[in-house]
Amino acid sequence: MPDPRPPRARAAARPTPDASAPPGARRATIDDVARAAGVSKATVSRFLNHRETLLTPDIATRVETAVAALGYSPSPMARALKRGRSRLIGLVVADVTNPFSVAVLRGAERACQQAGYLLMLFNLGNDSGRERAAIEALASYQVEGFILNTLGRDAGAVVDGARQGRPVVLVDRRHSGLQADFVSLDNASAVHMAAGHLAEQGWRDLLYVTEPMRGVSSRLEREAAFRAFAQQADGVRGQTFESQDGDGATDALAEALRAWRAQAAPRRAAVLSSNSVITLRLAGAMARLGWHWGRELGLVGFDDTDWAPHVGPGITTIAQPTDDLGRLAANCLIERLQGLVLPPRQILLPGQLVVRGSSLGSLAPA
Repeated sequence: MPDPRPPRARAAARPTPDASAPPGARRATIDDVARAAGVSKATVSRFLNHRETLLTPDIATRVETAVAALGYSPSPMARALKRGRSRLIGLVVADVTNPFSVAVLRGAERACQQAGYLLMLFNLGNDSGRERAAIEALASYQVEGFILNTLGRDAGAVVDGARQGRPVVLVDRRHSGLQADFVSLDNASAVHMAAGHLAEQGWRDLLYVTEPMRGVSSRLEREAAFRAFAQQADGVRGQTFESQDGDGATDALAEALRAWRAQAAPRRAAVLSSNSVITLRLAGAMARLGWHWGRELGLVGFDDTDWAPHVGPGITTIAQPTDDLGRLAANCLIERLQGLVLPPRQILLPGQLVVRGSSLGSLAPA
């Protein structure tokens, strides 16, 4: 009995021979289907786009047979590009090993999925020289826009992407000279919250420890806010230490902590850490000194990591709203892709002080 279903339904229902093809077998193309059916690519395209009424039953059957025999399935990317939309968003992060970057990624990814977009990630590995390569690589995949959490040292590459009609949203770090939507922690308020808590707990000499600032906007903003706090707060003295990367970083930091405590004596000295990377390095330096947080030194660190409650008496932190940062960045970009036109927006979110033993002055020796 003849199959009453239309040709497309019969082709979709048939098992494809490629299911048992050896690994690495070449994927069939529309050219292969056209040759096997003895028709043009335009004819195959009509069949694949539900336009069988434009074909004779004989031709439709020949195309159907070739599709099934070759196990051909159209590329979703090719179809999207033909419609002028890839539904891809590029995310560039400075360092995917940084818990902050991973948390922002998760928030952005969920927002993209809910809106029907896919996120493509490019990790710079803290190499500012790769920013242009990242933008160009993602652009080659026809991403529709960019979310950037980079070092911000090569705005030219981003501007080039924007000139091609791709909107950009910046997370945490600004790009000099680039006007774009910007989503970040309110760094000034967060630093004042952290330093103010330490001062209230009796820590009067504060050392701000940061990664090398090197023009990175978020690092500069936090350090400037720390200096402003130290100048304005009664009886508080502040100093900044840039902890260099590479071998010997922990030893150098341990020596800086030793010198800072000796200089502060008999007043109580504490440390404000710029991010979780520095906090982990500080934990190593304290272990080498044989000191304990909340006793020899106080500590508040930016970023509330999973391990923060388990180091010593627990590390007091400034928790960043990372999920919201990623979600809002993605939503800002999607709004632009959907046609929203208005001046660049700046969204600054508050941090949350999570108090643990490392900052409590009651643990310090009298």
